[in-house]
Amino acid sequence: MAMERPSFELAKGINGLDKIVLRESRYRSAEVYLYGGHVTSWKNQNGEELLYLSSKAIFKPPKPIRGGIPLCFPQFSNLGTLESHGFARNRIWEVDACPPPLPTNSSSNSFVDLILRPTDDDLKTWPHNFEYRLRVDLGSEGELTLTSRIRNTNADGKPFTFTFAYHTYFSVSDISEVRVEGLETLDYLDNLKNRERFTEQGDAITFESEIDKIYLSTPTKIAILDHEKKRTFVVRKDGLADAVVWNPWDKKSKTISDLGDEDYKHMLCVEAAAVERPITLKPGEEWKGRLELSAVPSSYSSGQLDPKKVLQ
Repeated sequence: MAMERPSFELAKGINGLDKIVLRESRYRSAEVYLYGGHVTSWKNQNGEELLYLSSKAIFKPPKPIRGGIPLCFPQFSNLGTLESHGFARNRIWEVDACPPPLPTNSSSNSFVDLILRPTDDDLKTWPHNFEYRLRVDLGSEGELTLTSRIRNTNADGKPFTFTFAYHTYFSVSDISEVRVEGLETLDYLDNLKNRERFTEQGDAITFESEIDKIYLSTPTKIAILDHEKKRTFVVRKDGLADAVVWNPWDKKSKTISDLGDEDYKHMLCVEAAAVERPITLKPGEEWKGRLELSAVPSSYSSGQLDPKKVLQ
């Protein structure tokens, strides 16, 4: 098998922070900041931005970047003793020059491998050694794939447990014109009601007020339909049983200092996650969680949750 040779460009981003630029064609691109291992941009063949970045995003460590795809590890939200969403999103990652092989169906060479290991300070607050390897891959059809591989490297024989999410912010034309398919009839925990458990009603999820729900035992494919843009995002995920749906709406937005008051109208978070059943790794064990995002024309309908059929 031929050696994979990644093709990427190292550049300076906002406030001089290092970023990786992936290009698949003249306009298809993705950008990943080493700060947070954070994907901040994903553009289609027309150069349109598909991810949402807050109008007030702060690119100054240690503040995490608001928007794009923050990585929540080793803790989702406040489900533990660490800072909300853990520390991976506000650490400096490194380019991984010699990653272990990663079997993939992608023919793209537009990818980068990053790695995060704990700092001494991290070990004081979360006393576990780990290696977190992240591959960001921009495919030949413009699809964006993030593959996380997290390994327990503890020398003391102790297992560790974590929760996780790809906290993806999708760019939408008008939140009131968007619907999410694939989560109907599922149980969810409502974060606005002390994580009480409910069952989703209705044919699809639509938006007219604040939402913050953790859907449980979700399918591997979810669709986000944007009527105005005539575009559907397809979320495909492996190793991530849950899906978080979040939009702060108007009142909550005003309390978030790094989010513009009107930003909620043009963003939607649908997050592939492992929350209800935390992941436990013994020393030497590795977990893999994969997210693939694609954007297809909205001739797409429920029951046709395979983007390849749409792209034909």
